[in-house]
Amino acid sequence: MYSNRKGIKSEGDFCPILLNQFIPVPEAKTMEKNVVGRFLKYAGLNTQSNADSTSSPSSEGQVKFGKKLAEELVHIGLSDVEVDWNGYVMATLPSNMDKSVPVVGFIAHMDTSPECSGKNVRPAIIEAYDGLDLVLNEEKKVVLTVQRFPEILKYKGERLIVTDGTSLLGADDKAGLAEIVTSMEYLLEHPEIKHGKIRVAFTPDEEIGRGADHFYVPNFGAEFAYTIDGGELGELQYENFNAASAHLIFHGINVHPGSAKNKMRNSILVANRFISELPEKEVPECTEHKEGFFHLVKFDGHVDQTKVEFIIRDFDSINFSERKSFMEQLVNRFNQFYGDQVVEIVIKDQYFNMKEMIDPRFFIVELARDAMISCHIEPVIVPVRGGTDGARLSYMGLPCPNIFGGGHNFHGEYEFIPTKSMESACRVIVAIVSKVAEM
Repeated sequence: MYSNRKGIKSEGDFCPILLNQFIPVPEAKTMEKNVVGRFLKYAGLNTQSNADSTSSPSSEGQVKFGKKLAEELVHIGLSDVEVDWNGYVMATLPSNMDKSVPVVGFIAHMDTSPECSGKNVRPAIIEAYDGLDLVLNEEKKVVLTVQRFPEILKYKGERLIVTDGTSLLGADDKAGLAEIVTSMEYLLEHPEIKHGKIRVAFTPDEEIGRGADHFYVPNFGAEFAYTIDGGELGELQYENFNAASAHLIFHGINVHPGSAKNKMRNSILVANRFISELPEKEVPECTEHKEGFFHLVKFDGHVDQTKVEFIIRDFDSINFSERKSFMEQLVNRFNQFYGDQVVEIVIKDQYFNMKEMIDPRFFIVELARDAMISCHIEPVIVPVRGGTDGARLSYMGLPCPNIFGGGHNFHGEYEFIPTKSMESACRVIVAIVSKVAEM
C-alpha cells in the first residue's frame, strides 16, 4: 500500500513539496522551525565534492556555500568569522561567563557525497507520516518501502523530510550544519544560558576523505570537539574503522586470439582469480557491527592491463594490519606463480580508530551522553562503520566524538530525516555547552 501523495509544487529555490496533506505547514517550535528552514535552504545548493579535483575545496559549489555560511554566521552575531584559503569556515561564540572553562568545538562538513546526484535537490515534507510505503517519484517508480527500510516506522506520526526520488537529500551533513548554526543562534538569543567559549568549523571534502587535510588544530583552539555527522536520533560514536586503500595493477600479455595459445596472459582473468582468493564473506554486504571487510570499489580491465581498487576496513588494529599483510602476501604468491611482476600493489592508510585517542579523555563521551539524557534522549552508542573528520582530527590532537544529525539512508534517493530529530540535535548541542559551563 502506498501513502497518498497530495501536494503542491514548490515555489522558489528552497520551498519544499508538501506531502500527505493539502494544508499549510503548521507552526512548529521556534528551534525546529529555524533548523528546518536552514536545512531546506542548504539542501537546495549543489555542494558535491569531486575526488578527481586537486583543489581545496574540490568543487566550486563548496566555495560558494562556504562564503554564504560565513555571511550567515556574521549575521547571527558570531565573532572571528573567517574562510581560509582552503575553504574552511571557522567562527567563535565568546564566553558569557566570568570563570574559565574548556573551549568546546562543533564541526560539520559542507560537501555532499558524489555517489548520487546532488543537483536540483528538491526536498519534500511529509506531515504526520502514516506508516505506509512512500512514493517518492511516481514517474521513476522510486518507492521508499517499509519492508526495505523498516526503521522509518519509528517515526510514524512525525514530520519527515524526504527526497523527490531523483537525488540525495544532503542531510549528510547539511543537517549538522543547520543544527550547529541554529544552536549558536539560540544561545545568542538566550544569554541566560551560561556557556564558555565555543568554536565552530565547517569543513570541505569530507566525503572524499580530505576533510581534515588542511584543518589547522592550533588555530581552531578548542580542547575537544564534536562532529555533528551521525545518523539516527541518539547516536553517539567514539569508535570507527581503521581504513586503508589498496590500488592494484595486473599486467597481461596481449596477443591476437587466433595465435594466443601459450602466449596470451589475460590480465582481466588474473585479476578475477586474485579477487576470488579473498575471503568470500568478508565484504560489506555480509558484515555488520565491528566486523571488518575487503571492499572492491573499482575494476577497469583490458587484456594487457587491469586496474583494481579496494578499501580495507577493520576496527581492531591488529586485524587491520593482518588484512593489509594478507593482501600483500597474496600479491607475492601470484608473482611467484606467474614468474614475474604480474601484480603491483600500493596500500595507503587513510585514517585510524579514534577510540585510542578518545579513551584517555573519555569524559567527553560521558558529557555528550549525559547531555542526551538531560534532553530525554536515549543514547545509542554504536561504532561508526566508516570514518568522520573527527577520526583524523582526534589523531591531530583534537579528540572528537560524533553525535547524531538525525538522518537515515545517506548518499542516495531514499534518504530521509525527521524534523523532530533535527530539533533534538540542537537541544543536545545546547545541553553540552551548558554542562561544560558547570565544569
